[in-house]
Amino acid sequence: MSMPAKPDKYAPVITIDGPSGAGKGTICQNLANKLGFGLLDSGALYRLTALAVVQQGIDIKDQVAVATIARALDIQFEAGEQGVKAILAGHDVSRDIRLEETGMNASVVAAYGAVREALLERQRAFQQLPGLVADGRDMGTTVFPSAPLKVFLTASAEERAKRRYLQLIERGESANLRAQLKDILARDEADSSRASSPLKAAEDAIVIDSTAMPIQAVLDKIMVLAKERINA
Repeated sequence: MSMPAKPDKYAPVITIDGPSGAGKGTICQNLANKLGFGLLDSGALYRLTALAVVQQGIDIKDQVAVATIARALDIQFEAGEQGVKAILAGHDVSRDIRLEETGMNASVVAAYGAVREALLERQRAFQQLPGLVADGRDMGTTVFPSAPLKVFLTASAEERAKRRYLQLIERGESANLRAQLKDILARDEADSSRASSPLKAAEDAIVIDSTAMPIQAVLDKIMVLAKERINA
């Protein structure tokens, strides 16, 4: 699907923010499927920006050039058997944007105020009927501050590193648990200390610690909240 042009203020929004590895992606996809809502993976937009910067040979430290790339992104999202496919300039880059290097670069470009501003309206345009599940770092604080249901999903750094490690092993990729923990901590620091829209729970967000909770339990809890807040 092409990215929409204008938001629909009557469409309910559920925001799910939290650090890397908290389980947001899986929860948001399942939640959107259950409710029949649209899905915004805001992290994919920053990963796509980071990937485009690398592909075009732009210096990632050049904030003006990176923001220019963000404003002109030629992207589409398509539903596929393995989930939502990310298309950049006509090419399926779903696997490329999930690489560790791309994730770290995404945290770098996400710290640039000009990049966040460039992508803000593109994210808000995803608010369409019958509703939207928005996955990110600042969905409830900056992008959709009036959302009727905001969730901040977290887990211990050790648990998040373990999840990521097992994910990579299941894919047949080489992985090191200690290295994963180091990357998680570095990304947490970058996301929470940036000047523009730092990672934090919105004041009216419901915080869910998924460290010792199975995915289904987290999903069930949010579904109950959705019925209470938006009659979903």
